[in-house]
Amino acid sequence: MRTLRLIAAGAAIATLTASTGAQDSQRDDTFKWSSGIDAGRTLYVRNLNGGIRVESGSGATAEVRAEKKWRRGDPKTVKITAEKTARGDILVCAIWEGRNTRCDEDGYSSHGDGSWLRGRDDNDVSVQFTITLPKGVKLTASSVNGGLDIAGATAAVSAHTVNGGIEAASLGGPVSAKTVNGGIKVRTGTLGDGPVEYETVNGSVTLGLPEGTNADIDMRTVNGSITSEDFPITVQGRIDRRQLSGKIGKGGPTLRVKTVNGSIRLQRN
Repeated sequence: MRTLRLIAAGAAIATLTASTGAQDSQRDDTFKWSSGIDAGRTLYVRNLNGGIRVESGSGATAEVRAEKKWRRGDPKTVKITAEKTARGDILVCAIWEGRNTRCDEDGYSSHGDGSWLRGRDDNDVSVQFTITLPKGVKLTASSVNGGLDIAGATAAVSAHTVNGGIEAASLGGPVSAKTVNGGIKVRTGTLGDGPVEYETVNGSVTLGLPEGTNADIDMRTVNGSITSEDFPITVQGRIDRRQLSGKIGKGGPTLRVKTVNGSIRLQRN
């Protein structure tokens, strides 16, 4: 029994149309959905195979576009859902056909054997999301196989993937980011109350922080180096080019950065 965590009720589902040509890549970009959302609420977008791109929007309406691509797979096995939740948040999911699966604010869940997550060898359907995010709306974005490109956010951002890089910027913040195979590049307007975490295994981490940042830092790498181009650091303990604990300015929210194969760099926005 495998448990992850998900919701698919009350959602709009696109009608799929496939182009001809067995060997050519085919696509369907007919899914479009929009809804008003108040500042301070959260937009959740969940994907398994494909990337997520987020753009800044004007007004109070969030827009969702989804494009499916495939060569051998059946696009009908993937449903795109979007809904306004009872709390006033927005939940967007790509759901690959499977038994007893759900998608909710906490992620995906399955009470079967998890085979739907692995997919069939001939099912290569991917989904690319493009989200227009209103000002003041928080964002939680996650994928498994796909990169995250988040630009123009003005509130807190949480970005997670497994196989893909993350590039995320918020004029507000804080911004947190985790991946396994990919680099992380973040610009954040604030660290909030902390702690804020950035973690990868195979990739470097570049963090852009606002001038005048005060933070406690804990940065670690195995195969790489640690540099701070614009922020003097008061080091606690011994100086080590691969492990560094200390303070920026007067200290404050905890900033944790970890990679295995890659370097860590701090710089001013």
